[in-house]
Amino acid sequence: MSGAAYDRVKLARDSKRPTGLDYIRNIFKGFTEFHGDRRFGDDPAIVGGIARLNGSPVTVIAIEKGHTAKERSRRNFGAPHPEGYRKALRLMKQAEKFGRPVVCFIDTSGAYCGVGAEERGQGQAIAENLMEMSTLCVPILSILIGEGGSGGALALGVADRVWMLQNAVYSVISPEGCASILWKDASKAEAAAASLKLTAEDAKSLGVVERILSENEIGKREFYDRIRMLLAEELSALSGDLDLIGKRYERFRRIGNAGADGLL
Repeated sequence: MSGAAYDRVKLARDSKRPTGLDYIRNIFKGFTEFHGDRRFGDDPAIVGGIARLNGSPVTVIAIEKGHTAKERSRRNFGAPHPEGYRKALRLMKQAEKFGRPVVCFIDTSGAYCGVGAEERGQGQAIAENLMEMSTLCVPILSILIGEGGSGGALALGVADRVWMLQNAVYSVISPEGCASILWKDASKAEAAAASLKLTAEDAKSLGVVERILSENEIGKREFYDRIRMLLAEELSALSGDLDLIGKRYERFRRIGNAGADGLL
């Protein structure tokens, strides 16, 4: 069992796996990227802007890792700085002002933990996102497409619906980090992965996510078309809900008490 869980971790980290920008470019039309947090600067690890989903305007935000070594370095390997989270929040508040749903794609091992990020308020930036997303008056749908690590992932995960790809992972800490803390031995990451309950099936059984997305034909046109259809259907249903905030609150209160059932 431990090996099976860690195999998912390795699949989630695969450099050939579609990244956030791949989803944006293949699911939405007319994407216009916005930059900067209006406090410090721009963070390439988080991209966001306005696009159209089946003709309707939406705000799209994604944590971007990149594919090549050069691109991954420029994107800080998908580890956002505080200005990235502040940029995301700026776009979400703008979406609320104009009545646009928000779609987030999550793929990060965690927020960047360097000295500069801490000096610029990394913890506060994440906490502000959690607080503001909990009361945002427009539908929010977040999809874990690869790694979902710690508060760095949760900062875009306080949503009305959270979906997860079949081989994505969602965890409070990386298996290596967990093993280093518990056993002072990062080589025990496989055992840690099993204990962390980080697979999509684990998350579904605990009520952390509502839907597991099959990875059949991942990266192909059919794959993106299927996700586009599911997104459009879900956002249409959420847009007619007059008690979004109350139900979002109840959603997180129920975590740990749900059951699991199959792939969609």
